[in-house]
Order: sequence, then C-alpha cells, then structure tokens
Amino acid sequence: MSRHPYLPHTEEDIQTMLGRCGATTLDDLYADVPDALRLKEPYRLPAPMSEPELERYFADIASQNRRLLCFAGAGFYNHYTPAAIPSLMARSEFLTAYTPYQPEISQGTLQYIFEYQSMMAELTGLDISNASMYDGATATAEAMLMAVNSVRKKRRILVASTVAPAVQQVLATYAAGPGITIEVIPEDGGVTDRTAFEAMLGAGDVAGVIVSQPNYYGIVEDYDGWADTCHSSKALLIMNCHASTLGALRSPGEWGADIACGEAQSLGMPLNYGGPYLGYLCCRENLIRKMPGRIVGATTDAEGRRSFVLTLQAREQHIRRQKATSNICSNQGIMTLHAAFYLALMGAEGLRKVNTLSYNAAHALADALCDTGMMRLKYPDKPFFNEFAIETIEPLSADALLAACLKKGILAGVRLSDSSILVAATEMNSPADIALCAETVKSLKS
Repeated sequence: MSRHPYLPHTEEDIQTMLGRCGATTLDDLYADVPDALRLKEPYRLPAPMSEPELERYFADIASQNRRLLCFAGAGFYNHYTPAAIPSLMARSEFLTAYTPYQPEISQGTLQYIFEYQSMMAELTGLDISNASMYDGATATAEAMLMAVNSVRKKRRILVASTVAPAVQQVLATYAAGPGITIEVIPEDGGVTDRTAFEAMLGAGDVAGVIVSQPNYYGIVEDYDGWADTCHSSKALLIMNCHASTLGALRSPGEWGADIACGEAQSLGMPLNYGGPYLGYLCCRENLIRKMPGRIVGATTDAEGRRSFVLTLQAREQHIRRQKATSNICSNQGIMTLHAAFYLALMGAEGLRKVNTLSYNAAHALADALCDTGMMRLKYPDKPFFNEFAIETIEPLSADALLAACLKKGILAGVRLSDSSILVAATEMNSPADIALCAETVKSLKS
C-alpha cells in the first residue's frame, strides 16, 4: 500500500527509485539541506472545515490586506481590466487542454494563440510572435540567446544600463551557463550613452544589443540609427518594451529592431501580488527558426475549413532537451488569452486612449509634486511617458516620504536611492488621487 492516501507509490516503488538514485532513505535525498532549515514537525494546518467555514476563513485573511492608492511602477502597472475579460476567459471553447498538440480538440486554444500572435506582431511592427513566455525578464533572456545563436562565433551582449535592474539580473543568470559575456552600456543623464555604445560595438564580437523603450526611468529614448549601427557590425538590436506603450509610441519595427520582447502585464492584467504575468517575444521572419516556444499557424482542414495548428516545430522541441531551441518551451497560456481579449476589446483607439490618460496623469502628478517645493525631477530635460524619476529636496528623504504616504494609504513609488524614487501613473489615477498624493508630500514641510 501507499504510505500517503493521495500518492500512488508503494513502499516497493519507493525503494526501487531510491536504489536508482543511490540513496537508502528518503531523508538521504535532502542530505544537502542544512538540518536547521528542515521541518521537524507536522505542518501547522487548521482542522478540517466545511465549505462555508473555509470561505469565511480565507475572507478573514483577505480582509487584513490594505488596498493602497498605487503610484508604483518599475515595470508593472495598475491598469484597468475590462469587466468582460474574466467571463470570456471562462468559456469552454478557450479554456481547454493545456497542451494543444491535438488540433482536432484544441481549436479554441489554438485560435486565441493565433489571434494573440497576430495582434502582438502588429503592435511591435515585426513579422512573427511566439505563443508567449513566462514573463518579461525571461523573454528578454531568450531574446539574448536568439541573438547569440543567430550570429555565429559571437558571445558578447551589450545591455543598456537603463534596462530594468531585475531584467539585467536575469540576463546575467542566463548568460552564465552558455558562457555569454554581458557588458553594460553606461548611461548619461538618464539615457543610454550613444558614444559609449558605438565604441563598445566597434570593439567587435557583439551578437546583440539590448535597450529599453521607455527605459527604466520612464524616459522615451531616441534610437534613430541604432539598428543601422548594429547591423553594420552584424549584431542584432533587441528592444525591451512595456506592451501597452506600443499602442502610442513608435514600434520596435519602426526603430529597425530585430527582436522585441518584454512584459505584457500592462495589457490590463491585475497586479495580483506579483503574477501571473506574461512575457512576449516577437522577431523578424528570418529569425523564426531561432525563436523558442510555440508558434501557431492558420491552415485549412480536409473539408476546406479554416483551422489552426502548431507549426514549424517538431515535438522534440518540447520533450528532448538536446534538440530544443530553448528549454523554456511552455508559456503562460491563460495570460495569453487575457492579452488577446484585452487587445481585441480595446482596439487601437482604446489602447491609444489608455496611454494618453496615463501620460497626462503622470505629467500632472510630476507637476503637482514639484509644486510642493519638496521635490524636483531627476531628469528635467528628458521626455517621459507615464513614469518618472523624482528627487526629494533636503531635509526630506525618500524613505521618509514613502513612509508618510504609506500611512495615508498611498504607495507613492519605488525607491531608487536615499533621495529619489520612481513614480508612475495610469488611467486608474484620478485628479483627486494626484491631489491627495501632492497634499501628503506638501504636509511634510518642516
């Protein structure tokens, strides 16, 4: 019999598996875990409850959460989720099998992936989109690997220092295994130093260059000519962009980029304590064979009806490590569905309106904070979109400001240093919200 009621392994099964592992007991499998970190008592779980009791239990826990007025961003933004999306996502023709290998029973899943790919390709101005990645950071890391695999015998990647620090950390993790060298292009006044970029590229052996738009500080950088400079050295230009902003800003394709990647959470996905989110990855057609993950294509069946299938990949792409383009071969399917519905419901006009409202709110907030006499823009001569870096004026510190706002129920931003924070606004922030934040800051005058 199994030692656990919901696990099928018998004692004989367990001993057979332990023998294959060269272990005697199950405890041997955890020998490398320090004894001080190992659980030595049963889990502290409450007694069994009825369904109503369980609902009340979790409702009580949830009631302890504070709902804050959000002006934090740094890559993840508080955008509105259209009410229709949760209902549409629950429809059975879409919410079907996790892995759509059998097209005859997965047409709903395959269709929404195809529609998502089509809209993301249009949004980025590039030819091809895959069926999504886990998040924006891993999507950027996969773009880096695409560049190295596409440009032979080149192992250097240049990354702008204005790319989000968390993304840079993930890039470094991915680069360690295959022996890729990452070099950071310095910034000058909040934007990437073009002179340094050209000098570093000119040193040779560069497979790709990664930049952000808008950058980590919310600044809209000018990348005119960057693609030509990269291509003259046979390097690829990779642009990391927040998906929503592509509804208003010049697309990566228009900048001449070869690969676009980034976080798609801004397409109406709730912040939800950190996820799940969605990474997107798009490229030019000549790079399609280097792209990881799934790609869905449209075709016709034996009766001439339009249908959808996985295309350009063998099953080995997903089950044989040594044959795979990448070893992240799954995707955030439910969040892909969310993004597809959001883009379809909003359309080009709706997406432009969301970005216009966010832009206006951010600029109104920046003006209001500066008018308090307690703060000033960190990069006053640089154009920003819906996010900006702002400095406190002595004796006010960033920590004191954030703490005071938190007491008023305001998440005022993300700390950059002792005297600066990163502040964002979206269509969710009303003029009254902006006034409350500014009044709270103004009240800190000594």
